[in-house]
Amino acid sequence: MCLLVLPTAATAGEKAVFCVLVPHFKDGYWLSVGYGLEQEAALNDIDLLFFEAGGYGARAAQIGQLDICVSRGVDAILIGTVTSDHPDLTEAIARVARDVPVYGLINALHSDALQGRVGVDWRDMGYVLGNHLRQLHPAGSSPKTAIFVTGPPESGWTGPLEAGLRDGLAGGAVTLQQIFGADTGLRQQLALTEHALGQYWNVDYLIGSAPAIEAAIGLLGSQERTKKPLLLATYVSHTIKRGLMNGTILAASFDDPMLQARMAIRQAASATSASKQRVGPDVVLLRKTDDDLKDIRTSPAEYFPSLQ
Repeated sequence: MCLLVLPTAATAGEKAVFCVLVPHFKDGYWLSVGYGLEQEAALNDIDLLFFEAGGYGARAAQIGQLDICVSRGVDAILIGTVTSDHPDLTEAIARVARDVPVYGLINALHSDALQGRVGVDWRDMGYVLGNHLRQLHPAGSSPKTAIFVTGPPESGWTGPLEAGLRDGLAGGAVTLQQIFGADTGLRQQLALTEHALGQYWNVDYLIGSAPAIEAAIGLLGSQERTKKPLLLATYVSHTIKRGLMNGTILAASFDDPMLQARMAIRQAASATSASKQRVGPDVVLLRKTDDDLKDIRTSPAEYFPSLQ
């Protein structure tokens, strides 16, 4: 059995308290992260204080939440950032990290002040989808088209995701015609997906964020189209899992957000084993033909964290 050593700020007999800062809980991905954090924290007798910024444009809100966490005297801060490298946020993290250890959670964050970071390389998230399409449509086969609906550029993960997708598609017969980006709330992604599908009526594939694919399922179901694009998701939520299981969605990238959350708690709870190197699970491709889709871990349908 592996014994975890709590940060030195937690004195003997006291529960450690960690702050968790995330961009939002607008889709099932971050809900699964929250649930995994709570499950692992309970095993390690750690209390969590959850904050959501409200979206990827809420940089000032997240900076303010960092200061609130310090004022609460927490033992560690786990932050899923709204931006990977904006100087206002990275400077705030450097300032806060002088008093409280800060750990990167899921989203890329370019800061030397971090004590550690759990996450995957989002190039891999894009690559597995692009490579799948390249295998379905190799060079010399009939040309196919795709559009890509994703998150906002400032989030930090969209750039690597696009680069990985393009790398995966390279040398195949699928052409990426246009990229559309907006905050990953369902309302914004619905509007963006509707615009994208209206502009590209005969596209073969729609690759998108979980909310974009969720929106596309509804839109395509209500439209009379002679040709409907096949759907691929860049990450997994509850809706994406159901869509894979019922065959509505062709494939999705999976980075096991619940496992990443558990790893993040273990990293922050262990003062002796924390590493500044990024750690995380392997990215895998889920296909609608897979036999074990029901075993993919997501948060319970009714789960929502208690926010500060």
